[in-house]
Amino acid sequence: MMPVVLFVSVSAFADQGDIPHLDHVFLIVMENHSFNEVIGGTNTPFINQLARSSRLAINYYAVGHPSLANYLEIVGGSNFGIVNDNDPDWHNGSHDGNRNKPIAESGKDVSTPARIAPFHIEVPAAVFVGRTIGDQLAAAGKGWKTYQENLPESGVVDRVDYSDGIYSNLNAPQLAPRHSVQALYVAKHNPFVYFARMQENSDAVDGLNNVAGFTGINGLYADLGSGKAPAFSFIVPDLCHDMHGADNVSALCANKATLLQMGDSTVKTLVTAIQDSSIWQQGNNIIIVLWDENDYSDTPNRVAAIIDTNYGGRKRPSSRPYSHFSLLKTLEAGFGLSCLNHACDKGVHVMDDLFAF
Repeated sequence: MMPVVLFVSVSAFADQGDIPHLDHVFLIVMENHSFNEVIGGTNTPFINQLARSSRLAINYYAVGHPSLANYLEIVGGSNFGIVNDNDPDWHNGSHDGNRNKPIAESGKDVSTPARIAPFHIEVPAAVFVGRTIGDQLAAAGKGWKTYQENLPESGVVDRVDYSDGIYSNLNAPQLAPRHSVQALYVAKHNPFVYFARMQENSDAVDGLNNVAGFTGINGLYADLGSGKAPAFSFIVPDLCHDMHGADNVSALCANKATLLQMGDSTVKTLVTAIQDSSIWQQGNNIIIVLWDENDYSDTPNRVAAIIDTNYGGRKRPSSRPYSHFSLLKTLEAGFGLSCLNHACDKGVHVMDDLFAF
């Protein structure tokens, strides 16, 4: 069990441990299934094969609920005061109090109670720096992108709350209410668009241009095919393919067994495309398949994290206690960056047994 957090440092240098320099990280984020629902299950044959041939964290925990808070904690080490799945209040332009105000440069986050926190240890509220690993990479001269399946075909991201790949809340207002459009892409699974500096889009290498789809000339598969994928790829399948599910799509997207099967097939497609690219053969590269949280049915919030590397090392499970904060700290160490927010907490350790040579 990890010790109680005593203080938070928001910009300390990430402890390198035995983490090698990382050239490319492909982080695939899946949805709402506990460790035992995925690992060992008959509906996820490829994922289980990958877990056996790679490195599996068997004592890894999400930070809390709901999804959006976990996404923010994965990329920024804080919930930034957001503990809901509501859409962003784009540019502070709405009077709708249910929307989340753009995350500022600094502020204070919200504590995560012990009943849903990793290892049943409360994560206390702390002052945060309103930055993500994407901002850190851009400042260090390294590229990053978030690839989101079924973004609008137009490529427009600003003010898009949901999309089916063609229609969105912007170009199909006549189809209100919301459930008339199949919400396959949703903003709550794209944590970067909740930040004020991203919404302002004033930086050519650290703005909304860093958000791309799976297809198209700037999409994931095009970047893999051209060998120009960035240092950090944050990859999010749509609601039917990430195991989350949606009620207004098809029966297959609302059935637990078929959601697991579709998610397994999606992971296979993504992992195979990455491994078949020229990028995978050069440098130190990692594919991570991660679940954001469980489905609220289990306590504690234990999820699967699979780490596949293109470099050597013993590929065996790790029973060390880790969380989303540990993953962020590890990636920052691999990229030579300082740690952010709760990734700097005492007791948050780099995942060196899973990432080391």
